[in-house]
Amino acid sequence: MSQDKTLTCVDCGREFVFTAAEQDFYAQKGFTNEPKRCPDCRAAKKNSMGRNRGPRQMYETVCSNCGGKATVPFEPKGDKPVLCDNCFRQMKGNR
Repeated sequence: MSQDKTLTCVDCGREFVFTAAEQDFYAQKGFTNEPKRCPDCRAAKKNSMGRNRGPRQMYETVCSNCGGKATVPFEPKGDKPVLCDNCFRQMKGNR
């Protein structure tokens, strides 16, 4: 049976408790390392890894197929055709 352990967070330096239940959960999942971050720093790291990036940058261009307005989530370089939503769906449906 596991016992609670007090660990020190590598990010903020605060002590936190690695409970017996958490240890059992880690063992059940096959995790062999103890957590290095407290729950607050763990959550902050998760959020900084792209989960809450905010709104995506969109670029306006001209559809290579119909000549209409196209809004895309990447910067068109001009070396490949860019399609508007309607033309993209039509092309995708024809495959």
